[in-house]
This record gives sequence, structure tokens and C-alpha cells, in this order.
Amino acid sequence: MLGKTILLIVGGGISAYKSLEMVRALATRGVRTRAILTKAGAEFVTPLSLSALTGEKIYSDLFSLTDEAEMGHIQLSRSADLVVVAPATADLMAKMANGLANDLASTALLATDKKVLMAPAMNVRMWESASVKRNRALLEKDGVLFVGPGDGEMACGEFGPGRMAEPAEIVAAIEQALSASGPLAGMTALVTAGPTREPVDPVRFLANHSSGKQGYAIAEALMRAGAATTLISGPVSIAPPQGVKLQRVTTAREMLAACEAALPADVLVMAAAVSDWRPDIAANSKIKKSVDRVVPLIKLVENPDILATIAGGPHRPRLVIGFAAETDDVVTNAVAKRGRKGADWIIANDVSGDVMGGDRNRIHLISEAGTEDWPDMTKSEVGTQLAARIAQKLKGAA
Repeated sequence: MLGKTILLIVGGGISAYKSLEMVRALATRGVRTRAILTKAGAEFVTPLSLSALTGEKIYSDLFSLTDEAEMGHIQLSRSADLVVVAPATADLMAKMANGLANDLASTALLATDKKVLMAPAMNVRMWESASVKRNRALLEKDGVLFVGPGDGEMACGEFGPGRMAEPAEIVAAIEQALSASGPLAGMTALVTAGPTREPVDPVRFLANHSSGKQGYAIAEALMRAGAATTLISGPVSIAPPQGVKLQRVTTAREMLAACEAALPADVLVMAAAVSDWRPDIAANSKIKKSVDRVVPLIKLVENPDILATIAGGPHRPRLVIGFAAETDDVVTNAVAKRGRKGADWIIANDVSGDVMGGDRNRIHLISEAGTEDWPDMTKSEVGTQLAARIAQKLKGAA
């Protein structure tokens, strides 16, 4: 969402405070926010607090000669990539549904040529009233998007639907709305992440130190770029990205089955650290230490090669990307792996340090054209840059 701009309309309601947290979250994603603060909204949040977080002038008066000279309401309503109404009161919904325009917020909604996303917030009785239901139906027919409301306790003490969606939910909805025009819009992506665990017995397993952070960052970046993204994840302790379809697996064989079920896809990014080996037989009960201290013999067998299987299969994605986590001769080993696996690209990195559990990475992108050495950056930045390269490749191949 880097470089995108939203126009935020803050309606009157106690949940208006959530709009401040939402603006902060959007800023960390590189999204610029301009804001219209309604007269009722200003009863709950101040222009100063909203301006401090957006870094922009706050607009509120339709008849301000200064504001109209600097950025008229028509330009304000059309200069953003998306218009977000949070909280969307019953009054704002009614005005937009019926084409009324008697203040800056309603005039901007009537004049905009961009998509509108509403986050309703009102008393449960109001939300369930016939007029609000009718207005929502009209707005949805006109193409307005909605996030929430959820069930919960209201400021008035009642409980039920009408509680405004949480900032994280709204941000996720904004990401999805903005991604509809992203460079990967209309495409599908499949990403694997994290380790696999191969059971020895009900207590023990073979695994590795993969945290899943890089794969999750790549999945989120592809989603933000517009791709409908599926993430197949081994056992990790991080929250899944909003807007990404997540499927959890444990073993390598489960991961292969999940990947094959998720095909076809335009791009596959196999960032998971899949166990090469598994015990031939997993014991049904815990293996006990013997009296004579004899170490039990565990026979290992090779796991299926997921990358090679999909790269050579009937539903091969247009772009197949594998990862090579190496401790020695990183690029040399990765170049050989690319040819051996049949991948289009291999992302190589040195994992001899704290890379697998850390927040930064330094990768080498290996393709038919040669090797690109990327600088050290955060795993989120790696994901964003890789998504951009994927979009460039797929667009060029279209």
C-alpha cells in the first residue's frame, strides 16, 4: 500500500477514537491519510489529535473560503485512492444512500469517483431498524464496501451488533480494497512458510529453527499488491496476515497435499523450511529410555520434494520460486539447487547467524539472468521488494 492515499471521514460517535489508532497503523504501511472531521465527530476527537497523526490539515467546513481555495471539496473527494468512513453513523449512511449533501462530509461522498468503505457504528436498535437496513442495501447495491459492525457491549450499555470494527479489521479491509487496483490484481499466489515437524513419537519431533517471519512477510506483501494469496504454514507463533487465506499444517507430506489442493496459482513462493527427512515409523507411545542406556535406532526416510514436485507437475505456476537456506557457499549451492529443482528463481540466504529467528535478511535472487545481491533489510522490506519483482516478471510475461 506504499504511496496510497485515503480520505478518512470521521463521523460522530464514541468509537471515533478508534480512527486515531487506524491512522497510525496506516502510516506504518506507507499510507497517507487526509481527513474530514464532521461537527459531531469533533465532539469525540479533536482536530489537533487527528492532524498530529495524519501530518495533514484537517477539513471540516464546506463553506471555508480558505479550504475551498487550497483544495476544493471536489478535488478533496477525488484526490484519494479510497474514501473511508469510520465511524459511519446512521446519518452519514442515510445521506449517502439518498444523495443528500448539506455538509463537507456528505458533499465529498456524493462527489467522489473512488470506492467508499464504511465502518458502521451505532446503537443496536438503530442498526436493526428498517431504515438503516434499507440504506445499507442501497449502498451495497451502489458498490459501497462495508467492514463490520461487530457484536459487543455498547457505550450505552446495550449489547449486540452495531459496535464499530476494530482498527486492525478496518486496516485489513482497506488493504483489500486498495489491492484491487494493485499490480497483481486478478492473480493468485501460493506461499509456504515456517518449519515442518516430523513426529518421532507423541512427545518428540524433528524440526528446525524457522520462525516463518519471512514467508509471512512475503504473503502479506503479495496480498497488498493485489494477489489473492494462500499461505500454507507450518507450526509458528506469529499472527497470520490479515486478508491472507491461511492453512496450517505440521508435516512435509501435509504441506505437499495442501499445496497441491491450492493449485492452480500464478506464482508459488516456497519460503518454508521443509524437513528433508522423517522417521520411517513414528512410535504410538513415548519411547522410553532403556535400562541398559541403549540409544534407540531411528531409521530416517526422505520426505517428498515439494518444490520439485510442483515445478514438474501438471499444474505448475507461471512463476516458481524456492528458497535456499545455506551456511556455506550460499550462492553456489543455490545456483545448483535452482537447476536441480526446476525452479524459475531461488532466493538464497546465509542462515549461519540469527536469520531464521531474526527480523532482518540479506538475500540473493538467482534466476536464469544471473544473481542479484540485495542489501541487508527487514524481512518486511524483502517481502515488498520481492512482490514488486514478481509483479514486474508476471506483467512482462503476460
